[in-house]
Amino acid sequence: MTLIAFIVLYLLASIAIGLFAATRVKSTSDYAIAGRSLPLPVIIATTFATWFGSETVLGIPSKFVEGGFQKTVEDPIGAGMCLVLVGMFFARKLYKMDLLTIGDFYRKRYGTGVEIFSSIVILISYLGWVAAQITALGLVFNLLSAGAITVATGMAIGTGVVLVYTLFGGMWSVALTDFFQMIIIVIGLTIIAMFAADHAGGVGRVVQYAQSRDMFNFFPDGGLHGWLFWLGAAITIMIGSIPQQDVFQRVMSAKSADIAVKGPIIGGISYTLFALVPMFIGVSAFLIMPDVANGLLKEDSQKILPTLVMERMPVWLQVFFFGALLSAIMSTASATLLAPSTTFVENVLKNFVKMSDRQELRYMRATVVVFTFCVLSYSIIMEGTPIYELVSKAYQFPVVGAFWPLVCGLYWRRSTRQGAIWSIVLGMSAWGLLEYTPLGEAFPSVLGGFLLAGLGMAVGSLVPTAGNQAYRAHTARHGEHSHAHR
Repeated sequence: MTLIAFIVLYLLASIAIGLFAATRVKSTSDYAIAGRSLPLPVIIATTFATWFGSETVLGIPSKFVEGGFQKTVEDPIGAGMCLVLVGMFFARKLYKMDLLTIGDFYRKRYGTGVEIFSSIVILISYLGWVAAQITALGLVFNLLSAGAITVATGMAIGTGVVLVYTLFGGMWSVALTDFFQMIIIVIGLTIIAMFAADHAGGVGRVVQYAQSRDMFNFFPDGGLHGWLFWLGAAITIMIGSIPQQDVFQRVMSAKSADIAVKGPIIGGISYTLFALVPMFIGVSAFLIMPDVANGLLKEDSQKILPTLVMERMPVWLQVFFFGALLSAIMSTASATLLAPSTTFVENVLKNFVKMSDRQELRYMRATVVVFTFCVLSYSIIMEGTPIYELVSKAYQFPVVGAFWPLVCGLYWRRSTRQGAIWSIVLGMSAWGLLEYTPLGEAFPSVLGGFLLAGLGMAVGSLVPTAGNQAYRAHTARHGEHSHAHR
């Protein structure tokens, strides 16, 4: 009861911080990108929290004990590199364009059709990403109640908490709760790692055990086939998360271009390094409770870390662990509920419905509610799917349907609307063919879609057609990055 009481107090504190942040929301800019006013420490915290979710605490340790670093190339390696790449190559250029969403870039660079289609691709990707967080919330409440609360009911409770503060405060709530939650994550998991190391016989013994099971092998085995699938896994989150609204919102919320650049770079490096902590705790379980850990490895490796905490650690450390876990989940879930909702209103609905700024804000809040219920339903349907798999599948869509138009639109003056359309069509078609036929066993679907999308972008832009010539003439007259508003 003591543990549950502390968790309830923690949830209430998160809601209170989120609702306090809601008092700052006066416009769609405040709601979507916190009025572009966040300082560097908050940007670092919120970009770090972008990725530090359920898969970091439950999914990554599970993958690491199953197959070592080879199995974690998507996350945390790819995810951390994504933020670094965003800071180095995308943040400053996008920040100077004064955009509300990433979809706005596609409209200004390629027109309404590409804007709508790219935005839909981005929207679809969020289903699996948010579902992973909601699934983890269900697991947490199920564990805390010793099975009295079903996983599905736990999903509904956790979703309700996140919805309350995200609905009213938008990016302001996301940023301030992320800052508070990151502190809990870092302190909580560091103390638990120290406790685990002590009971496992020291850091050296844990490292030696991991080494004895070849967990430090990073590169793949199996020749060309192994390398292709390893590379496909590496680019899934590293590339697929660059044209994403949640990353974009956090970076564009900075109060200056320099902060927009530094924040994700520091946040990405911090995330990659700190993700080693739950991996370490997961491995230590095999030394502290070998029989239980090996049994769970066969049954459900996601339960190894929480079982270690529940069975071998005192109540005060359990409070820290579940506080850190809920912080990780809610910080990610809140942003991934907000991001697709703002994208839908700004880049899809607004093309068909005229609205004032105040009406747009109301539509965004209504869409948050609708999207939340859609994701909750999807999560319940997908119950039992590993969290890591939900996340990795989600980010394949932007890799094949949104990346090349973004990077070429920023860095290649000759890229055109036709090139963007060819890129999307070829990339999505190749991905679908490989994903849903036996061909995908020979060549990874995400890598095939990525390569064909790049080819479509290049050929579609260079083919001499009347449309391309008119487009180049237009961009030459009005500038490559027009700032005209609808």
